[in-house]
Amino acid sequence: RLKHSQYTIGWICALPIEHKAARGMLDEEHPSLPQNPSDDNVYTLGRIGEHNTVIVGLPAGLMGTSTAAWAASKMQATFSSIRFGLMVGIGGGVPSCKNDIRLGDVVVSQPSNGHGGVIQYDFGKTTPDKFERTGFLNSPPIVLLNAVANLRANYDLGGKILCHLTQLSRQPLFARENAGPDVLYRADYNHERPGTSDCSECKTDFIKRRQPRGNDFVIHYGTIASGNQVVRDATTRDRLSKDFGGVLCFEMEAAGLMNHFPCLVVRGVCDYADSHKNKSWQPYAAVTAAAYAKEILLSIPAAEVETGSSAVEVMKQNLGKWLLPFYDGSCHTVWKRGLTAVVRIQSGPR
Repeated sequence: RLKHSQYTIGWICALPIEHKAARGMLDEEHPSLPQNPSDDNVYTLGRIGEHNTVIVGLPAGLMGTSTAAWAASKMQATFSSIRFGLMVGIGGGVPSCKNDIRLGDVVVSQPSNGHGGVIQYDFGKTTPDKFERTGFLNSPPIVLLNAVANLRANYDLGGKILCHLTQLSRQPLFARENAGPDVLYRADYNHERPGTSDCSECKTDFIKRRQPRGNDFVIHYGTIASGNQVVRDATTRDRLSKDFGGVLCFEMEAAGLMNHFPCLVVRGVCDYADSHKNKSWQPYAAVTAAAYAKEILLSIPAAEVETGSSAVEVMKQNLGKWLLPFYDGSCHTVWKRGLTAVVRIQSGPR
């Protein structure tokens, strides 16, 4: 059994299906280790390539930026040698003329359009004329951005990810053919039966016609929008994307991490953040994101990780420089080991 200090990578996921996909990417699973009574996170420990990795999921039924930040702070307190992490899971895609995003595609946070890779679209202040978004979220650490750049230059990347996918794709839960059809409706057409996920009564005349792509998935790099509310309206989706110069997907946890835990965000597209969203593509999207995340880790030499500063030290060095992008005065701030975490529990359907 390894020691706490031998684990250097943190892998955070919000949903049980994301945790299951992450666990399936381990080359070797390790026995659990003792935890401080104040740490109620549930961990899965193992190895991916040369890296000893800690996988943590958020508490069942709880979501949002603050919950993710709190889970990450506990993980770093228990596993103080963690250098950086990955936030891996599902998200709602933003299809556009520029970005032909399909279900099952992977979105990776990367600095673009003046943003650090992740923006929090619901943080700011209300003025007499409009809602002004404020604050800035940090970019992923250089070691991860370099790994992304190397993978983008590797034309065999898709083949490698497919190899990782085969570890789980034999299970019916994660099989692409069981996810159902990939249907995108026009942004001005709402779901016929609000409160249900069944699109059988939605009119086919409003389906957007797209070029067939087969079963291949595409990896997109750019801005991910994060907030404490589920986006399920295409008009809102497109307006927010335009406001930020082009957003690739929406999710609910990353904004709570970027200024408190150096990490890269990887999302598999499970719906189009519109009124037609359902859960049928969540398992396949979770596993495509997990497969990409595994390839990221395999591309980073263990020596490069071990010689770097711990995530806790990085946060201590930069804490004074950063804003708290998700603090709105309705929460209280908890200081622990030089980190700031805002406690605000969000719950509800995902």
